[in-house]
Amino acid sequence: MDANRTVTVSVQVVPLCDEPYPVIDQAIAAIKASGIRHEVCPMETVLEGTLDACLAAARAAHEACFAAGARRTVTYIKISDSVNGTTIDEKMAKYR
Repeated sequence: MDANRTVTVSVQVVPLCDEPYPVIDQAIAAIKASGIRHEVCPMETVLEGTLDACLAAARAAHEACFAAGARRTVTYIKISDSVNGTTIDEKMAKYR
């Protein structure tokens, strides 16, 4: 398989704290700072790029929660992959 194929990865950070939204905002800012294509959705953020780039952005979001003051965070990651790659546009074309 081509290591540079495009995959989609969904990331949901769940900071376990009294005020989670400012922490979540910092996680989204970390994804944005990575430069990776992404779409913020109500329950998660979807990333598009190489698997390595997507996982690096997911890790940055996870770690941003701690930098923002969370003492505990749960991060859910889902990977959608195919031997030919996959994109956000392919998945969403039917609904847009």
